[in-house]
Amino acid sequence: MSAPTITFDDGAAYERMMGQWSGLAGRAFLEWLSPPPSLRWVDIGCGSGAFTQLLVEHCAPMTVEGVDPSEGQLAFARERLATPVARFRQGDAMALPFADGTLDAAVMALVVFFVPDPAKGVAEMVRVVRPGGLAAAYVWDVVNGGGPSEAIITEMKGMGFAPLRAPRAEASTPEGLHALWVRAGLADIEARVIRARRTFDDFEDYWSTTTAAPNLAPILTTIATADVTQLKSRVRDRVPIEASGRVSIEAHANAIVGRRPGIMAGGGLPLHEG
Repeated sequence: MSAPTITFDDGAAYERMMGQWSGLAGRAFLEWLSPPPSLRWVDIGCGSGAFTQLLVEHCAPMTVEGVDPSEGQLAFARERLATPVARFRQGDAMALPFADGTLDAAVMALVVFFVPDPAKGVAEMVRVVRPGGLAAAYVWDVVNGGGPSEAIITEMKGMGFAPLRAPRAEASTPEGLHALWVRAGLADIEARVIRARRTFDDFEDYWSTTTAAPNLAPILTTIATADVTQLKSRVRDRVPIEASGRVSIEAHANAIVGRRPGIMAGGGLPLHEG
C-alpha cells in the first residue's frame, strides 16, 4: 500500500478548511501588495478559486487566468466565480500554458511548497510576465510553526504520529523564498510576514474543520480510535478557548514580491500602488 499523500481534489472540502484561511491571509497580502488596476494576472495553483475571487473583487484586473492540476478544484472555482474576467484551465505550475511575457503579474497563493521543483515554478512565473511585471507569493511558514493546523500537528508529533508535510516545506521559510526569487533573477524584491486570525464557533467546529485538512485527514484514518480521542483531548487543552466557547487561531505566512527585470513600453509596474 502506498503512503498517504496530500491531495487537493475536493473543492468544497478545501473551501471549508483552507479556502477560508486563504481568504484571510490573501486579503492582508493584497493590502500589502497594493497592485495597480487593469493588470493581466495568472493565479497559479488557483484551487477552489478563493484567491482568484479576491483578485477580481479587490484588484480590478483586466483578466485573471486560474491554473490548477485538479479538475475537481477547477469545477468548484468555475461555479463560484462566473465572470468573463476570470478563466480557469488545467495546467502545471512548472509548464504554464502561456506564451512568454504575455501577463502583467503572476501569483502563487499557498502553493510554492507543493510545486515539485519550486525553482522551476518561479522561473515559469518570470517567463510568462512581461519585463517590469510582478511575481509574488505567500505561503504558510510551516517549518516555523506558522500553519493553521499547528496545534494538532504538534500534539500528533508528541504522540509519535507523523502528519503529512508539504513536499517542499523548506520553500516556505523567509530564507527559502528569498533564495528562489533571487535565483529567478527578480529585481526589487520585498518580503514581509502576513498574519491571519480565524475564529471558530467552538472547539468542535475547530476540530472538525481542521482535521478535514488534506495534511491531517489521511493520517487520522489510520490511527486507532482511542488515540484519536486522546489527541483530541490534548489539542483541546492546547488551543485558546474563550469564555464564550469560541476558539481563535492565528497563523502566519511569508510573502514575497519581485519584478522581472527590463522595461517595456509603458514602463514597469510599481511594487505598490500610489
